[in-house]
This record gives sequence, structure tokens and C-alpha cells, in this order.
Amino acid sequence: MAVLISDSCINCDACIEECPATAIVNASESPLASGEYTYVKPDKCIECVDAAVPKCADVCPTEDCIVWDMPYIAEYNDYFVHSDRYVIREHKKRGLMSPEVNPMPWREGISMEQRELRVSVGQTLKLYN
Repeated sequence: MAVLISDSCINCDACIEECPATAIVNASESPLASGEYTYVKPDKCIECVDAAVPKCADVCPTEDCIVWDMPYIAEYNDYFVHSDRYVIREHKKRGLMSPEVNPMPWREGISMEQRELRVSVGQTLKLYN
């Protein structure tokens, strides 16, 4: 995972259909008890590393709604597993699909500082004028 949908989300769900990894669900399907807006499953997000920009951010009508988060890799296992911001799915055979078990691709060109600050995907990739 490396993108997070912020509380500026208007729940238009435009990003859901665009996600090639089926990592985004609407608020009513969010695994969070307090799921008020569209949710990105961290164990499925691929940051659209094969595209110029993440497809969710490209179609989002709300500037700065989609922000960078830490990469879903073993180094940040505790960050994701012990967070109240995420629910990691459990596989029947493989167990918890944590970053240690199931690391995901990430954009190395986005600095850890930008990720820690949750800088907008659109700002870093120049989607806005």
C-alpha cells in the first residue's frame, strides 16, 4: 500500500472502477468500524507502478484527496499490522497478509519524508496546475 484516501474524500467512488488491483472499496464495504469514506486495502495496492500516475489519483475529482503512505514492505510491517487505520486481510492458508508475508510494489521515487507527511499524490506527480 502506499496510497491512502484522506478525509477530504466525497465518496464519489470514481477511483474504485479505475483500480487495476481491486484494492479500493466504497465506505459501506470498508473493513474499518468507523469507515466513513472510500478505503484502500493496503495488502492489495500496487501504487500503479507500471503507469505514469496511480489511476485512483488520476480520476479523483477532489484535489489532494489521495495521499502517499508508507510502502507495504517488511520494514513497515508493524506500521500496518498495528494500525487502527488499516485492517489486513487473513488468507485461509497463508495467514495474515502482512507486509512481511505479501510485500507490494512501490514507487521508490517518492521519498519517505513525503510519505510520512502524507503528501498528495497529485502534488508530487504534477496532476494539478
